[in-house]
Amino acid sequence: MVLTPRGVRFAGRYWPCTIGRGGATSDKREGDGATPRGVHRIVGLLYRPDRMARPVDWAVPIRPGDLWSDDAGHEDYNLMVRAPYPHSHETLRRADPLYDLVLITDWNWPRAESGRGSAIFLHQWRRPGFPTEGCVAFRREHLRQIAGLIRYETRLIVP
Repeated sequence: MVLTPRGVRFAGRYWPCTIGRGGATSDKREGDGATPRGVHRIVGLLYRPDRMARPVDWAVPIRPGDLWSDDAGHEDYNLMVRAPYPHSHETLRRADPLYDLVLITDWNWPRAESGRGSAIFLHQWRRPGFPTEGCVAFRREHLRQIAGLIRYETRLIVP
């Protein structure tokens, strides 16, 4: 998978996408809204079992209470955690559909460096052209198709 000005090039086609509001950066920092440049392996896939069937056999269901730590000062930084969790985090089981299907990248994972950014995912977009907080986002049906085509450790290249 290669990010280009036309979208992500993957499996012989271009998939329209949006990236972080801060564009692409080589100096990713927590909260900057930028998508980190580099070669990122896809290391996991999460999905909402109450909203869709398991997309691939290695997908892990998002359960109530599943969170992702974005607290740069905590030992669980940039890892999936469970509620109750008193530190800064993102809720994975959202009311909106953005995280119904989430491909996890290895950006700053699994041994995160404090403040280098967390939760760099591939997920559903809000609408075409609407930027993310640093993730790469796709149309719902495209994300489902991509999930069916990737394999563990498929790479996302952000030049």
